[in-house]
Order: sequence, then structure tokens, then C-alpha cells
Amino acid sequence: MATVNVIIKHGPKKYDVEVDTSAPGEELKYQLFSLTGVEPDRQKILVKGGQLKDDADMSKLGLKPGQVIMMMGTPGEGGGAIVRPTEKVKFLEDMTEAEQAQQAGATPAGLINLGNTCYLNSTLQALRSIPELQESLEKYEFRNAAPSSSQLGLTNTTSAADITYQLRNLFRNMSKTQEGMPPLGLLSALRTTFPQFAEKSKKGPGYAQQDAEEAWSQIVSQLNQKLQIRELGEGSSAESSFIGKYMCGELSSTLECDDPAAAEAGEQPTYSKDQFLKLNCHIDAQTAHLKDGLANGLKEKIEKRSEVLGRDVTYTKTSKISRLPKYLTVHFVRFFWKRDVQKKAKIMRKVTFPHELDAVEFCTDELRKALVPVRDKVREVRKEEEDVERARKRRKRNPVEDQTPEEKKEQEKKNRKDKKPATSADGDVEMGETFKTDAEFEAEKDASLLAAKKELNALIDPELRKDDGANQSGIYELRGVVTHQGASADSGHYTAYIKKTGPKDPATGKVGPEDGKWWWFNDDKVTEVTSDKIDALAGGGESHSALICLYKAIPLPTAEGIME
Repeated sequence: MATVNVIIKHGPKKYDVEVDTSAPGEELKYQLFSLTGVEPDRQKILVKGGQLKDDADMSKLGLKPGQVIMMMGTPGEGGGAIVRPTEKVKFLEDMTEAEQAQQAGATPAGLINLGNTCYLNSTLQALRSIPELQESLEKYEFRNAAPSSSQLGLTNTTSAADITYQLRNLFRNMSKTQEGMPPLGLLSALRTTFPQFAEKSKKGPGYAQQDAEEAWSQIVSQLNQKLQIRELGEGSSAESSFIGKYMCGELSSTLECDDPAAAEAGEQPTYSKDQFLKLNCHIDAQTAHLKDGLANGLKEKIEKRSEVLGRDVTYTKTSKISRLPKYLTVHFVRFFWKRDVQKKAKIMRKVTFPHELDAVEFCTDELRKALVPVRDKVREVRKEEEDVERARKRRKRNPVEDQTPEEKKEQEKKNRKDKKPATSADGDVEMGETFKTDAEFEAEKDASLLAAKKELNALIDPELRKDDGANQSGIYELRGVVTHQGASADSGHYTAYIKKTGPKDPATGKVGPEDGKWWWFNDDKVTEVTSDKIDALAGGGESHSALICLYKAIPLPTAEGIME
């Protein structure tokens, strides 16, 4: 074992430490933990090449006997004392099924196909990917509807027929297992409330295949009526619809007659505002990308009577988005009614869609004015983050001792602060140069990045800041895709792709970083796939193609610059 004695300077104190140069940097950190009480993950040890990493090869640092090494960091709560764990360690094999399902990395539960119910299974998995929905459903209690109510969806008088109540129970049970579950209660409630889903198959025994988009729309409409959430605020008792807050947008529309004679006769355009629960991506021969289809869906032709002309004429309705919800549902209108065969046929055209959607171009001028500063600042912050990460990786690949003389010279030139006088031991003034260490550079970059995130938060429009269920930047990230395989809505197969969230610590609730992978829910079969599988869902044939895309507003930093 090769060792060298160095001096570790921590604040005003100095420690004589024997370093094993054959061990990784992590071992030195634990040595210093026993001396200073500063936990390893809170230590910053400055060595040649930057900050000491846990996996650093100590033999390559060129440590000299008596060398002074600077250490920074303070103990966490408890002063760094080693204490006995408050909870007994529990091994996986000793956990219940529910406890195992809550562990980081656990496979989520699938749903068993009960006979042509893949349309429902895929829809439910996509809805379950909304954490706020799961949290709100946990608080939902069944309330008996008025017996006299004849409004669609409010005729149920038992909890067995309440879709929202059955959805709560299903999601609750799914969180307690990693196995496939039969959605019996929810399916029964859906068929009771909406008899179209109880249609029998014409090709054999059992129930007919249904359209996942129709199931999505009916379930969301039920949630819109039933699932109420309490508004935040001291002493507030006001309630609002969960769907209205998080999944409902607003369109501002203009309706104008295409015939110039109407305007000449004095007819004025009419203006309206309407809510929407999804945006339609209309597909025609020119549609190649999601944005093309969305633009098509925001402009439509309507035949109606013109009072000033006294006849039916064509009108153009042009819509712009005046409120973007936190969760945006996009429907690819791939199915149309084919009269000659009396069934829904499928448009096979390939239509690509992004993992990140910028919806600002579809907004009203007023909303765009509020969103653009935040959107542009998000891009600046991301570029700065990428630059910082790139520089760190470059330093890790090319530590100082491995650099060529030219690289060292360039690094010194970049690191040089300025020339300033230094005082020698005998009191004489010497001209010397001071340099920034890699650790100091990283600290400066981190401080700059934190300041940029605080600036980003300050740019959020005051009115949008009050609406925490809205998108405040105009940028969305793709979180879920419901797909269809086949040539007809009445046949084929539906599945769902859901982006994996970061691992959640069951004890602290803290969520770690995401790995960029996805879960593929093929009924009760759940498989982990890479993001390139999502790009293959653009269609172009009878293979799996996107039918519903669920987008979520990107997270923004708090006023303190912290990403929650």
C-alpha cells in the first residue's frame, strides 16, 4: 500500500492525514468525515484538476508529503455524528406486495384485457400518468346524484356506476402491486353510464372493440363534472373542476363570411370564446408534422345562413388559444366514417410529433406576449446548463496532468484572474499571478446559473402566475402516447407509452432525475423501452401509430431558482 502524508486545511483547523494513493477518492472523504464531521456528500476537496470525485484515481494526483489541500463544507443536521438508524432496515423479500410496488425502480401495474378492452386499458394508463389527478382522486368521495337528474353522466345513483369513484379505487389498487389488474369496476361503470361501450361484437361472442379516444373523452367529461378540488388560499372554501384547472384550455375564435358581398352589405365578423379539452390534429395530404395538423384544426369551414344575403354561404372560423392548460391532450384524427363499408377507416399517413412542443405560435397575441419572454429565457438557461455540463465532462476527460503543454497554456490563460502584488515572507512585495481553480470556476458558473433561474421566475406573467393550472412558458414535454395498430377503429389493438418519472424515495418523497426511458403498457404486459421507440409511432402503415398524445407544461424554477 503506497501512502503519503498530507495536510488537510478545513477552515482554521489543519489535519495531518495519511492518504492511501491506491484507494479511490471516496476513501479519503470518509477519513475526513471521521475527523471533521462533514458528510462525504457535503465535502469539497480541491486538488489538481478540480474537485475531488468519489471515483478519482488518487495515484494520478501527484500528492507530495506535506502538501496542503483545501477542504470546504459544513456538517448537516446532527453535526455529522454517526447515529443508529431510526427505522429498522427492511429487505425486499420481507416487504409486502404493496411496499415493493412503492420502491424506486418498481415496475408499474398493467391492466388485464377483459375481451376487446385494450382501448380502455391504454386510456387509463395515460390518465394515470398525471400525478395531480391521482392525488385529487384520493380525496374524492362518492356523492349520490339527485334522482331527478336526467343530465348525461349524472343519472347514476350508486357508487358502482360512478366512473370517478371506480377510477379512484382502480388507481389506488394499482399503486399497491406490480402485477396485472382487471379493471372490472371501472369497465362496468363505463358501460352503465355510456351504453355505447356495451355494444356486442358482430364478429363473434363478447363485446365489440371501441375507440380509445371516445373512451378518453367520456371519462374526462365525467371527471370534469364530478372531480372538484379546493382552491388554495387561507380560509378558502371555493371549489373548481380538476379538469377545468389542469386540462382545459380556451379558444378565442373569429367567424367571418367568405363571400365579400356579406361585408359589403354590412355583416360584421363575430367573436366567441370556447373551452376545449383536447386539440385536434387534422390529417390531409399535406400534413407531415403535428403542427401542420394543429394549424388545420384551428381553422374550419362552416356552412350557415347569412341573414344579410338571405342564403346559405360558407364561413371561416379561425381560432387562437387564449389559455394553455398544464396538461394538453392532442388527438390525431385518424379515423373517418367510410360509407361504402359502413365502418370507421383509418388514415395511414405518417405524421411526426415532437418530444417537446412549442405551442406559442398557436396563441392569441395577448397570450403570446406573456409567454415569449419566459420561453426565450428558458432556452437561454438551458444553453447555459449545457455549457456548464459540457465543460465539466471535458475536464473529467482531460484532467490537468493529462493535458498537452499547449492545452495547459490555454487553460492557464483562461483561468488567469489578473496580475496583482503578493507579499513574501520577509515583507517584500512580489509580482505574481493568481489563478482560478476549476472548483472556483464551477462555483461561479453555478452562481450565474442560479441567478439566471431566478430571473426566469421573475419573468412569469403576474396573471399566469396566479393560474397554477396553466402553462406559463408555452413549452410542453411529451409524457404519454396512446397508440393504435390496425386499419380500423373497430378492430386492431391499442397500447400506451408512458414516460418514466424519476425514482421516488418512499421515505423522503424526493424524486430523482429521469433516465429518459419509457414504459410500454401492452395490457398486462409492461416493458421498459428507449425513447427512439416513440419516434417510430408516427404512423405510415398499420403498425402502431399515435392516436392521443399527452403533453405536460415544462417545470419552471421557483423564486429561489430551485427546480421542484
